Amino acid sequence: MVSRLVTVCPGSAPFACVPLSTTACSHSFPARGRGPLEALAEELDGHPQRRLIERAVLSLLEVARTEKEEEEVWRLISGCLADISEALQVFRPSRGARKISVFGSARIQAHDPCHALAEEVARLAVEAGFDVMTGAGGGVMEAANSGAGTRHSIGLNVDLPFEQHPNPYVSDRSGRLLYFRYFFTRKLFFLRESDALVVLPGGFGTLDELFESLTLIQTGRTSPIPLVVLAPEGDDFWSMWQSSVTEVLANRGLILPEDRALVVEARCAADAVARICHFYRIYHSARLQQDRVELLLNAPIPAEQLPELNQRFGDLLEDGAIAAGESVDDNGILRPCLRLRFDKRRVGRLYQFLEHLNGLELPTAPALNHPGERLCSPM
Repeated sequence: MVSRLVTVCPGSAPFACVPLSTTACSHSFPARGRGPLEALAEELDGHPQRRLIERAVLSLLEVARTEKEEEEVWRLISGCLADISEALQVFRPSRGARKISVFGSARIQAHDPCHALAEEVARLAVEAGFDVMTGAGGGVMEAANSGAGTRHSIGLNVDLPFEQHPNPYVSDRSGRLLYFRYFFTRKLFFLRESDALVVLPGGFGTLDELFESLTLIQTGRTSPIPLVVLAPEGDDFWSMWQSSVTEVLANRGLILPEDRALVVEARCAADAVARICHFYRIYHSARLQQDRVELLLNAPIPAEQLPELNQRFGDLLEDGAIAAGESVDDNGILRPCLRLRFDKRRVGRLYQFLEHLNGLELPTAPALNHPGERLCSPM
């Protein structure tokens, strides 16, 4: 299998797919006569992230001092950095687009009800203002990209021992297909770029994506986003999973009972998209800081409602109180916000708090854009 990257080349179609063995873009490499270290030193001059770049270089230097013989170590480091660099290139133009990731089995056939369900949920997601990301393969992934259409589909493929051909709804769309060398960098970008996750029935790979997402959400390594599980009507795949996994874990004290709020089970495709849009009705986005969280909102919380919120959700706090304020989002827009020092072991309780906020009868701003420009239609 030939590994590929997706990148921009002068004089070619934007984000065309080219093999890694090809010199894709002359401007991606130092000018003739300069080595990469000289080019890096020049780039660092006045760079706003210089300190972090220097820390990364120091880490590479430390590995270089100790790993002189192990080529595999350097293949790993080089592959990880290449995955990250190429993914940042691909997603930079679409940072303003809201995205839903759809996970599910590649083995699902066209006659399976899951296939039609994936297609429908993707179509409704696009109607609500979202692009749709999948693993670029067949089955549920192809059905979702089909429902979204090539214009609103993004595929995150991965190198496998057997070649996984991208489905036709992402393979011919310039700038919409990316090949990863490693599963962990691929999952990183699924979570980094997603505003919501929809999981349909699947095997080990699908469940791995589900548990990885749950782990990163529960531990606060990613900002709160809705995670919806969905199966065809009459299919007990997720109800059985809920009873055999989450309920057992909660009953044995291995997760908190409130952690079950991290996952919601939808009745149908329309219900799944409606739940996602409801998640962003009042809540806009979160900034998880070292000592507190800022919840950016689409509408201000009236001062007279703060005492009730503090009384009802006081158990969420490490200390202090829930306070109202204002904060600037990633686009420089001033938004109302709530600030609180919450117990980071209780992200499930934070989800219950967000559900309560989204249920308040407050006028909302017309644009639910996280972090960019597009609208999420109210449902």
